Amino acid sequence: MTRPTADVREQVAVANRVLARSGLASGVTASNGHASMRLPDAPDRFLVKGRGYPIDALALIQADDLVLCDLDGNRIEAPPGISQCFEVKMHSCVYRERPDVQAVVHAHPRFVVAMSVVGTPLTPCCQEGAHLVREPLPVYPHMRIVVTDDDGMAVVRTLGSGAAAILRGHGAVTVGATLQDAVMNMLYLEEQARMNWYVRALGGTGIPADLLAELDSAPNVASLPHFTGQFADGRVPRVSGAWDLLALEAR
Repeated sequence: MTRPTADVREQVAVANRVLARSGLASGVTASNGHASMRLPDAPDRFLVKGRGYPIDALALIQADDLVLCDLDGNRIEAPPGISQCFEVKMHSCVYRERPDVQAVVHAHPRFVVAMSVVGTPLTPCCQEGAHLVREPLPVYPHMRIVVTDDDGMAVVRTLGSGAAAILRGHGAVTVGATLQDAVMNMLYLEEQARMNWYVRALGGTGIPADLLAELDSAPNVASLPHFTGQFADGRVPRVSGAWDLLALEAR
């Protein structure tokens, strides 16, 4: 059996702590949520936060605390007395049905939850995460926890081929080709929900379509004369400071 390396374990532990560090798993939600990652060399296995710790809080999760599961959500390896997270089917079903997904995140972001109860679809209200909400996000219409295979598959169908889905009154699930992508999608989604709340409280409705279209027509920075020769092979550096700082602070 392939076992997760220390580096993979540390990545998943940091991702869980980032959710806490960013405020998405803090206060009364300190125990709520979980980040997971498919093993790079064993796509039928994934690491996820468990349940049963002496203090069950995402801010405290360490590499050795994680649980190894298969694509049916079965626990393969875990610390003594620790089970897989109760909503493991939210992860296992996505991995089973979406081979493109390498990481899954579930959290209870407060503004996402509030907007889901209001029932008004999120619309782009700032640059950060605009790509996630340019089309109305699918909504899983149940508040109950996702514990059965039927529940997990219903979340998969809600998610479709997208990167995010809202769970009404319960938070959201985000996925990505990397753990960073999945976590940042959750953070971006909460930023859009927060800005939607503020904008609608002030009587606004979101960014007009013509301004959104400008995002698609922006020139490649590498092609501009004042940046000539500064980027190797014309590849512009990825703006990843938010993730880098949060991950550094969570180590």
